[in-house]
Amino acid sequence: MSDTVPYRPKAGEIPTDPGVYRFLDADRRVLYVGKAKNLRARLSNYFAPLRALHERTRRMVTTAASVEWTVVQSDVEALQLEITWINQLHPPFNVRFKDDKSYPYLVVTLGEEAPRAMVSRKRGIPGARYFGPYPKVWAVSETLDTLLKLFPIRTCKDSDYRRAMATGKPCFAGQIGKCFGPCSGKVTIEEHRANVDRFVAFMQNQDRRILGELTRQMQSAAAVQDYETAARRRDQLQAATAFFEKSAVVLGEKVDLDVFGIDHDELAAAVHLFVVRGGRVRGVRSWTVDKELDVPLGELVDSVLQNAYGTDLIPPGEVVVPELPDDAAALEAWLAGLAGRRVRLRAAQRGDKAALLDTANQNAKQTLMLYKTRRSADFTTRSRALEDIQEALGMADAPLRIECFDVSHLSGTNIVASMVVFEDGLPRKDEYRRFTIPSSTDDTDSIHQVLTRRLAYLAGPEANHDAEAPADDGAESGDPDAAANGRRKKFAYRPNLLVVDGGEPQVAAAARALEESGVEGIYLCGIAKRLEEIWTPDADFPVILPRNSDALFLFQRVRDEAHRFAITHQRQRRKRDIGTVLSEIPGLGPARVKELLKHFGSVARLRAAGEADIAEVKGIGPSLAATVHAHLHADGVSAPR
Repeated sequence: MSDTVPYRPKAGEIPTDPGVYRFLDADRRVLYVGKAKNLRARLSNYFAPLRALHERTRRMVTTAASVEWTVVQSDVEALQLEITWINQLHPPFNVRFKDDKSYPYLVVTLGEEAPRAMVSRKRGIPGARYFGPYPKVWAVSETLDTLLKLFPIRTCKDSDYRRAMATGKPCFAGQIGKCFGPCSGKVTIEEHRANVDRFVAFMQNQDRRILGELTRQMQSAAAVQDYETAARRRDQLQAATAFFEKSAVVLGEKVDLDVFGIDHDELAAAVHLFVVRGGRVRGVRSWTVDKELDVPLGELVDSVLQNAYGTDLIPPGEVVVPELPDDAAALEAWLAGLAGRRVRLRAAQRGDKAALLDTANQNAKQTLMLYKTRRSADFTTRSRALEDIQEALGMADAPLRIECFDVSHLSGTNIVASMVVFEDGLPRKDEYRRFTIPSSTDDTDSIHQVLTRRLAYLAGPEANHDAEAPADDGAESGDPDAAANGRRKKFAYRPNLLVVDGGEPQVAAAARALEESGVEGIYLCGIAKRLEEIWTPDADFPVILPRNSDALFLFQRVRDEAHRFAITHQRQRRKRDIGTVLSEIPGLGPARVKELLKHFGSVARLRAAGEADIAEVKGIGPSLAATVHAHLHADGVSAPR
C-alpha cells in the first residue's frame, strides 16, 4: 500500500488562507466538501500515510482522484460557500439529512390593506410577521382556530376578499361569524387593523393578564344582564385558557431560543429540536442523519445547524447545542446574517437551559434507537441486510441465525459474558444466554473460554442441539423461565454465523476455539467498535461495509445488544459483590450497607469518596466512615473499567 494518494498536491501549493475544498472522483463528481480556516493545515490531515487515516477517511481519499480548493476572505465566507455547495452538489461523503421538510408558520400579512392570518410554509412574504415554527400543520391550524375566538381577524383568500369588497357581500367566513374583516361590514379597515395589531402583540408577548381582563368583562356584563356579551367573553376566556394550557412555561416568559439535542454513534445520528418562544416550547422536531464519515460531535453540530437554518427556519437570539464547534464564531456571524440580529451559540452546562438540553438529548437518543429498530424490523430491509452479509463474508447461505458474544468485567474481576441470538434479523431474547467466567488472563482468553463452552453443545458425533453440555458450562439463561424447560434447551439451534465484539485478537481467539471444537460449517467474524470494521479469521484487512448499509446496521445492533446484555449481568453481579464486601466491615449491617449503596450508587463513587462524604450517609458516623474508607482502600476495591 502506498504511503499516500498520488494526487497529493506538492509542498507549498496549498495556501494557508481560509477556504473551501472539494474531493472529486475520476468522473469529476464531488465526493466531499469541507471548509477550513487554514487550507494547508486542514488538507494535510487527509494526505497523511494511509495506514494512519481513519478507515472511512481512507476510503474517501482513495476513491477520490483529485482535490480542489477555493480561497475566501473570512471564515464566515467559507461557511456560506460550504453550505451552498453541499446543498447544490449533495456530496455522498458529507452528512446526509433524512428530513428535508419545511416548517409551517403562523403568518400575519401586515403589508396588506386588510391583514389576514394564515398557515404557510413559504418564507419571505413582503411585510409579513411570522410566528413559529410549529411541528405540524395541524398544530398551527389548531392554534389559529383558538386565537380567532379571541381576535377574529381576516383569514379569507385575497381573491375572496376583493370579490366581497367589490360586491358588498361578505365572504363565507364573514357570513358564519368567524371573520370580522372589513368585508363583513361590522368593522372599518382602521378598526380591523387595530384588532390585527392586538393579535400580533398578544402573539409577541403572550401576556396572561388577558385572562383576568376577560374574567372581569364577563362578570361586569353578567351583572348588568348583558348575557350575550357575557357569553362571548366566556367563550373567549375558554379559548385563552386553552391556548396557555397547550404549552407549559419552561423558561422565562421573554426567553426565545432553540435547543438541539443530539445522540450519535459511528453510523448515524438523531437530532431533536425544541423551539422555545416566550418561554414555552412552541415546536418540536426530530430527524435522523446518516454519517458516511465518523465526524466528532462538534463537527456534527456544525452540519446540523447548517441544515436546520439553511432553508426556512429563522434562528432566535440564542441557540443551545450539546457542544460548541470549532468555528462557533463564524457560525454565529452566519446565523446573525439570517436573523438580522445577533445570535449566540451556547453549550449549556447548568440551570434550566441545561435541563432542557438534557431532555432534548434524551429524546434524540430515543429517536436514534427507534430509527435503528424500525430499520432492522422491516422485512425487506432485514432480507437485504442478510444477503449483504452473506456476500460480504462469502457465506454459502444467508445467516438466518446469528449468535454474538461479548465480555464484560470490572478491572479484571467479576468477569461475565453474554450471548445474544438474532434469527431472520430479529432478536430472540428467550434464547439469550449469560456466562460466568471464574478466571481469565485477558479478553481474548475470555472469548476463547466462552466459545469453547458454547461449541461443546455442538461437538461430538451427533453434532446437533441434542448434545449434552459439560457440567461446568456456567451458562445462565436470559429468560427466567428457561430453566424450567430443562438443560437441553439452553442452546436450541446451530448458528450460521458467530460474531464476537472485537477485532483481530478476539477473532483469532474465537477461531482457535472453533478449530479445537471440531465443529465445521459455522462462519465467524468480529466487529471492531472504533471503526466498525468486520474482521474474519486469517484476513490481512477487514471487510468494510458502506456506512449506510443495512448489513452494517444489523451488525451494529447485534453487537450493541450483546454489549447491553453483558453489562446488565455484570452490574447485577457487581452490586451483589459490593454488598458482600461492605457486609464484611465491622459495624455495617444490612441496613447501613443499603444506605451506602443507595447514597453512592456504585463502588467507584464510594471508593472515590472521602471520609467526610461517607460520614454524611444516614447511620454512618465519623468513626465508622474512617473504618469503611480504610477497608475499601486496603482491599483494593476497583472502579469500573
